[in-house]
Amino acid sequence: MKTLTVRLPELLVAEIDAESRERRMSKSDIVRERLQAGRKFTRRQPSPLDAIKDLIGAVDGLPSDLSAQKKHYLKSTGYGRKRSR
Repeated sequence: MKTLTVRLPELLVAEIDAESRERRMSKSDIVRERLQAGRKFTRRQPSPLDAIKDLIGAVDGLPSDLSAQKKHYLKSTGYGRKRSR
């Protein structure tokens, strides 16, 4: 078996230490188990699209080509023009 040295965040090391004591296993065994389990222990951050996917298509009455013709629709509503005071 080969040796690999890695640097881990303190929080993760503390978690591995605690699990090692609780299960009475070596830290190396705990790390090997987690690596073999793969994605089960990884914390994937949601993409910006995942964060808003429930909102897509939620507004009724908008043109179907709004994203492709946004400049046209903004210009037709007067967006960006100076208003008189």
